[in-house]
Amino acid sequence: MIGLRGQESSAMRVCSAVLGLAVVALIQPATAVADYVHTVMPGESLTSVAAADGLSVQQLAAANGLSPTAQLVTGMALQIPPQAATPAAGTTAVVLPTQAAGSGDGDGDDPASMVAESSAAPVSSAGAAVGGGAYVVAPGDTLTAIAARAGMTVAELAAANGLDPSAPLLAGSVLRLSTTGPTYTSSTTATAASQPVGAAAEGSPVNPPYPTPQTVTPSQVGSIAAANGVPSSLADAIAYQESGFNNDLVSSADARGVMQILPGTWDWIQHTLVPGASPLAPASALDNVRGGVLLLRSLLDSTGDNPALAAAGYFQGLPSVQQYGVYPSTQQYVNDVMALAQRFGGG
Repeated sequence: MIGLRGQESSAMRVCSAVLGLAVVALIQPATAVADYVHTVMPGESLTSVAAADGLSVQQLAAANGLSPTAQLVTGMALQIPPQAATPAAGTTAVVLPTQAAGSGDGDGDDPASMVAESSAAPVSSAGAAVGGGAYVVAPGDTLTAIAARAGMTVAELAAANGLDPSAPLLAGSVLRLSTTGPTYTSSTTATAASQPVGAAAEGSPVNPPYPTPQTVTPSQVGSIAAANGVPSSLADAIAYQESGFNNDLVSSADARGVMQILPGTWDWIQHTLVPGASPLAPASALDNVRGGVLLLRSLLDSTGDNPALAAAGYFQGLPSVQQYGVYPSTQQYVNDVMALAQRFGGG
């Protein structure tokens, strides 16, 4: 959750009831006909998880964009592919079950306080354009068909959304129908010095971003980070610390999605860091990541590329850090993120 640490009030709350009035529901999950998500437990490895699910280490690693020798992080969400043959790019979209809350939220809250918002997922009806060059996947859709309608190749569509062309396509997910996502461009106005904190970061509870029953992989987060000049390990560490790579989470302070972004901060990112670019899709897990990455890029620019200070700004809000210094809770967050960044391959 961004820019509100040390300033949260008891009046803050999860706004699922309000959101339910403002948005329409996603298609409810049917049966688990494709992937499901396994949350990594202490001591588990790719080898042990693969063996338990009847897969090879190579299959499990490929499904999650990992090296077969990668070390797993406790709480990481692993996509478990079906044991049948890997689907081709034309495979029809499938509906997956709602995922459980991840182990990291970055608010200092116990995971039990996190709220799954799958019953009020605020996107347009499946199979519909949602504006800004985005499309909500309907059951039965394929990358091939969607790409053809959008005038793109399958490879272009997959790359624009950080997808594996051979992986199952999730019904209800939001696809960007453009080969160019919003990319950070430094300017005198795009600076984290104007990052909202407190009530300004809270914004309106009916505004985006919106939680959806989607998870992302470390490789997807890393790809978006690299495209915007942010160290992949830092973005992965914050995505894990904040939500466990789960877009279906809302914190007690009303921060939402993979990167735990508050509505006021989301609005600031949209109007300050991506002016003139395709707007971020409000119910897309990947665009939630993009929003957090754009803020990280701004924080790095404003702190001389200091990852620890950027992480402090992400947690507490850089204006607050500059005015009051780093709070003890912020320092613990920074310590956790830096340790995770090492595990995700940071130097």
